[in-house]
Amino acid sequence: MEKSYKPVTHEIVAEIKKIVGDRYVIYNDPEKMENYSHDETPGKEWAHMPDIVVRPRTASEIAAIVKLANRETIPITPRGAGSGLSGGAVPLYGGILLSVDRMNSILEVDLQNLMITVEPGVVANDINEHVKEHSLFYAGYPMSLETCYIGGNVAENAGGGKAVKYGVTSRYVLGLEIVTPTGEIVMLGGKLVKDVTGYNMVQLMVGSEGTLGIFTKIILKLIPLPKIQVDLLCLFKSSEDAIAAVPKIMTAGGIIPTSIEYMDRDSVKAACDYLNEKIPYQQAGAMLLISVDGQDRERVENEYEVIGKICESAGAFEIYVADNPTTSERIWKVRRNIAEAYNVLSKRQCGEDIVVPPSCIPSVVAKFAQLADKYGVYIPNYGHAGDGNLHSRIAPPSDWTDERWKETLPKILNELYRLVADEGGRISGEHGIGHKRKKYMRYVVSEDYMNMLKAVKRALDPNSIMNPGKIFDL
Repeated sequence: MEKSYKPVTHEIVAEIKKIVGDRYVIYNDPEKMENYSHDETPGKEWAHMPDIVVRPRTASEIAAIVKLANRETIPITPRGAGSGLSGGAVPLYGGILLSVDRMNSILEVDLQNLMITVEPGVVANDINEHVKEHSLFYAGYPMSLETCYIGGNVAENAGGGKAVKYGVTSRYVLGLEIVTPTGEIVMLGGKLVKDVTGYNMVQLMVGSEGTLGIFTKIILKLIPLPKIQVDLLCLFKSSEDAIAAVPKIMTAGGIIPTSIEYMDRDSVKAACDYLNEKIPYQQAGAMLLISVDGQDRERVENEYEVIGKICESAGAFEIYVADNPTTSERIWKVRRNIAEAYNVLSKRQCGEDIVVPPSCIPSVVAKFAQLADKYGVYIPNYGHAGDGNLHSRIAPPSDWTDERWKETLPKILNELYRLVADEGGRISGEHGIGHKRKKYMRYVVSEDYMNMLKAVKRALDPNSIMNPGKIFDL
């Protein structure tokens, strides 16, 4: 344990109820609290029950709770939708689980500055639904756009299918109102496209996984909504051919696609079976789902024709064009549901989120295949090939015992992360470190780098109460 934390007593519960009201406190009710003990990370070993669940409505309520937690040395864990994949929202040391689900208002759409101000509990997709009538959109949303909260996206610096062209969450966060680990309400940044007034505290908070503060307001940049989007589903005989095509698309055509998603055959099959979908994957070893968007139809058509020719020359034997919302949604739904399909398919699995320089993707996929053969497991891959971010699901054969799986998985992960490090990569591209991956940080960053992270944490959170046990141990 990082330090000695105090328990949540009946007296503390009474104080918290005075702050937020009885209705918004869950205490001494294991059945209701169980849902707050885990996120979507496969495996019960990553879960831990909170002592109390609190659902505040305002920044001032959160500030009062954090000050109480500091006074009593009680850990406090912020939580969005709980859709994370690193154990980041798990209350590792019990204490107070603070859910922002009631803070779900869109506060302002500023059409003159092309910005939107929201609370952290707003569902990511609702932002785009809200601004669509103004022909605007928020481009930083991730794949789980219909369930995840924007606060969690900012805390993890989530990526997504459009990151090749539009970038990840951090590109769009201009301002944050936060409650600090000591209970102050502070505004960072604002409606400013440029700002070098001191350290860039906004970007420090983005991706900090709830360890440096709790977001209460978020100002996001909006951009014009593309009028046209066309998706290409390109079928290749092998994963090697599909992956090798990615750098060619990025360089030879002189075009930046909106997205380049990679799916191997096992991933597509799992999602199609889960959705009862009939996409013709049977002859394909792997697929690329490539999107092109813009304001001018002729230009978009020219760009996807160029990309289609590059894929054909790289070995694509079939290319399907989806140029209407219905067909596009059909194929994107397959991509978005791969993770859910694997959750249903196997109770024993481990989801990884590695990122390497995009040109290294072919080498990494080949090495992962060798690793799978070595240990006799499955390592299907899918993900955002255009920006070097692969999601790899490690799963054993059905006849393995729990004991064999638990004994073998750490060996696989050790080798897998060393392979990633050798390619100049990192152990998470968008899902975060949480407490699932923290022991592997040493493979990809130096001790001096870790000491810098710890120094920031100690300075801003002197009592180490804010989401302790995540990213690193103190």
